[in-house]
Amino acid sequence: MEKTHLTEKVKTALLAMQRLSWEQGVAAQAFLELGEDDLVISLASAAVMRQSRDRLAVLGVEASVTDPAANGEPLLYSAKSTGEPIFEQAAQKMLDYLLNTSHRSKDGVLYHLHNKKQIWVDDFYMVPPFLAAAGHIDEALKQIEGLRKVLWNSEDKLYSHQWDDDTKTFSRKDYWGVGNGWAAAGLARVIRLLPQTHDKAKEKLITCAREVIDGCLAHMRDDGLFHNIVDDSSSFVETNLAQIISYCIYRGVGGGWLGDIYLKPAAKMRKAYHNKVDQYGLVQGVCGCPTFDHPGIAPEGQAFFLLAEAAYNALGRKQK
Repeated sequence: MEKTHLTEKVKTALLAMQRLSWEQGVAAQAFLELGEDDLVISLASAAVMRQSRDRLAVLGVEASVTDPAANGEPLLYSAKSTGEPIFEQAAQKMLDYLLNTSHRSKDGVLYHLHNKKQIWVDDFYMVPPFLAAAGHIDEALKQIEGLRKVLWNSEDKLYSHQWDDDTKTFSRKDYWGVGNGWAAAGLARVIRLLPQTHDKAKEKLITCAREVIDGCLAHMRDDGLFHNIVDDSSSFVETNLAQIISYCIYRGVGGGWLGDIYLKPAAKMRKAYHNKVDQYGLVQGVCGCPTFDHPGIAPEGQAFFLLAEAAYNALGRKQK
């Protein structure tokens, strides 16, 4: 990746942050897509060090079934790069948990939490890319289909955030911006990972990805950003969705499944999120941790800046 002063500051700020399991995973994924092998292996090593019996990168008591799986692809890469069995063994424990132990709906969709029967849009990103990278293609597609069945609104072209499978109602029906970003980015990653033997499935995923990208872009503000709840102008203005959708667009155009027409809104969003990086390299105004109900900073906001820049630079190299 082109090493600019801005991206280097964002990287440093990300590495300085405390990170929970999925935050460790998306950080490692960012460095994987940047080509920063040493950092990928270092972050993967830390995820293994904090592996519970099965779930990766767990700090303290963590209820999430799926968030730790965000570390999966970086672990598989580390196993291949180093030949060290510790990475493959840890990845296999995580896979066994997802495939054989964790809680599911009657349709086989993984619940986000082990103590609640809830299905979250976040899990488009957390689980299917890892399953696909590990060769469990059919299970990855099954999870995507199940998530979409429960959370997708075909009229609004957006995903609701959380479904409660006990009450058969939405525990959070809102079209959370970052949640729709998680869905779009997860789809984009699986599209890249699918082998040629699954061309029909890939075409279906491309349609799904294009639809949610279009659904988000319909709500883009004049400044290139979005509201936290994308269709609610009373919710705060948020930075990270612009980064995530830009990432998806650059990957989509580079992969040949989005047209160049998408580059214009991507450029607008890129200018907007670049302007949100402060003097310390912190991307300001993202849906802020730890409660994600206010504008602030978050490791995932740092990571998606880097992911978007990696995709932007990869597209630039391809078009030269």
